[in-house]
Amino acid sequence: MKDGFIKIACATPDIKVADTKHNADEIVRLVKEASNKGVKIICFPELCITGYTCGDLFLQDVLLKGSIKAVEHIASATAEVDIVSIVGLPYQVKNKLYNIAAVIKAGQVIGATAKRNIPNYSEFYELRHFTPADDGLTEEISFGAAGVTLLCSNHIFACKEINNLKFGIEICEDLWVAETPSVNLAKSGATIIFNLSASDEVIGKADYRRNLIKSKSGSLLCAYAYADAGVGESTQDMVFAGHNIIAENGTVYAESKIFDNEIIIADVDVNRLVHERRRMNTYIVNTNCDSYESDFSLKLEDNEITFVPPKTPFVPTVKNDLDSRCEEILTMQAVGLMTRIKHIGCKNVVIGLSGGLDSTLALIVTVHAYDRLGLDKKGIHCITMPCFGTTDRTYTNACRLAEAYGTTLEEINIKASVCQHFEDIGQDANNHDVTYENGQARERTQILMDKANMLGGIVIGTGDLSELALGWATYNGDHMSMYAVNSSIPKTLVRWLVEYEASRTVGVLSSTLNDIFDTPVSPELLPPDEDGKISQKTEDLVGPYELHDYFLYYMLRFGFPPAKIFRLAQKSFENEYGKEEILKWMKKFYWRFFTQQFKRSCMPDGPKVGTVTLSPRGDFRMPSDAAVNLWMKEIEKI
Repeated sequence: MKDGFIKIACATPDIKVADTKHNADEIVRLVKEASNKGVKIICFPELCITGYTCGDLFLQDVLLKGSIKAVEHIASATAEVDIVSIVGLPYQVKNKLYNIAAVIKAGQVIGATAKRNIPNYSEFYELRHFTPADDGLTEEISFGAAGVTLLCSNHIFACKEINNLKFGIEICEDLWVAETPSVNLAKSGATIIFNLSASDEVIGKADYRRNLIKSKSGSLLCAYAYADAGVGESTQDMVFAGHNIIAENGTVYAESKIFDNEIIIADVDVNRLVHERRRMNTYIVNTNCDSYESDFSLKLEDNEITFVPPKTPFVPTVKNDLDSRCEEILTMQAVGLMTRIKHIGCKNVVIGLSGGLDSTLALIVTVHAYDRLGLDKKGIHCITMPCFGTTDRTYTNACRLAEAYGTTLEEINIKASVCQHFEDIGQDANNHDVTYENGQARERTQILMDKANMLGGIVIGTGDLSELALGWATYNGDHMSMYAVNSSIPKTLVRWLVEYEASRTVGVLSSTLNDIFDTPVSPELLPPDEDGKISQKTEDLVGPYELHDYFLYYMLRFGFPPAKIFRLAQKSFENEYGKEEILKWMKKFYWRFFTQQFKRSCMPDGPKVGTVTLSPRGDFRMPSDAAVNLWMKEIEKI
């Protein structure tokens, strides 16, 4: 439960219809099994104490009394287990029968809620037995030895020890109606919605159910846990599949195989959900709270999270998803540039082509934009500007790439002009310091800007999101352009966009793109080694981009603190980086991110393509002199 993570479960017991003792024993078994796996809240299906398919037996006193005794047994048998259990049963209040969910903790029923929407169509005839709960339902009910509690609508259950852990309950049909109770529950603070369901299976229903739950968890910014009745229910007229699903904010985290009664477990992050609600000012909070709140306690244990966060959160892990994502991103970038070119009415653009990943992606995007505009690609002017650090590999790849795309290629060697500049300012050309490096970058930018003036065109920026985050750009050098097409593309994604383009091309173009994909990332501002290979490798200096992109994503997208990101990173990169190395580069990331904000405050226009961007006019606003002290202190505590 550290960092807002809570392990929850949905379970389908092997029931016998109307055998409350057998069903209670099965529920106890599953509760203990889940607790042994670190689960803190477990939800069972609708009417699981009796079975959903009891029919007119629901009107029998024997069954109703057996249900109460079953709840007493479950509460007693799990009293020493630190877990909250949610079970379904029929319950009579003032001569009315309700379909309810009882919440059990530490040997007591701490609260209950009733089903509001009672279906009476198609195969359902619940109104024959049950009364719909209304907004004003608040009744004191007894479970004998398991205690007296409240049965009410809009019931919120809040954990005393974890501020953001609050849950509400829907029962089956409540999810399928237009105005679901979960809307009010979420607006009243519930971060998790549990649904006790007995949804019979028909062709196509599983897909619809899954999409409904994903959508509901996304629109309410909550976790939604759906426990479904399964094998063991009567098949006289219906078949039940035990389709359990746990989703969080639009993503399914766990799902059972249908027709196999299973227990599914997921770690949901209530802190992340609250951050999302706080970030979205359109998320309405119910200030006139008409819900009733019951509280419960859980032991604060540092349980191990079972899921492994993806190492590259910006990059889909499934090949088909990656291809469609790459196609969508390249289209968005190209449309952004196309719109800018069309608006200003120019037919020429200038790109500094180095033979590296970023400038290659910028050229790919520009080619696609020109194709959309129907313009002659000779209007794309690729300038290669070799200097002290340029290697044969990158120089050759730059030339081949420009020619393969049918663009205009021009070479301008800048060694003489840079040496003249060093002489003018008194810089020793043998002193390979930051002035030595940045002098080359600014010379290149000056050439690109002036060439654009000569051609009546614009300079296409090549820098990516990761470089912006780290400030790994020469101020008013490669930092500057007229339109920065890669400004919201992280380095880990740049590689795959280039690889995707390579997979769609043939011949020299494909082989060149693939070689660029394999080239080490480098600004090539220092002389090559004695073998003529790249000596200055960016990731040796600032750290692995896969780590920095990971830090960036979780810091900006979800507001995670350093300690939480560090914990997740250890899980994601378990076999690649040790704790000390992750911590070393995390310190570097935060220090650079804060100290380099001034470069982002005046960055050029560029298209937003993902949920994480650093444009001062779009998603991210931060003063250039903000202090990093609080973040660094937390890192030091790690």
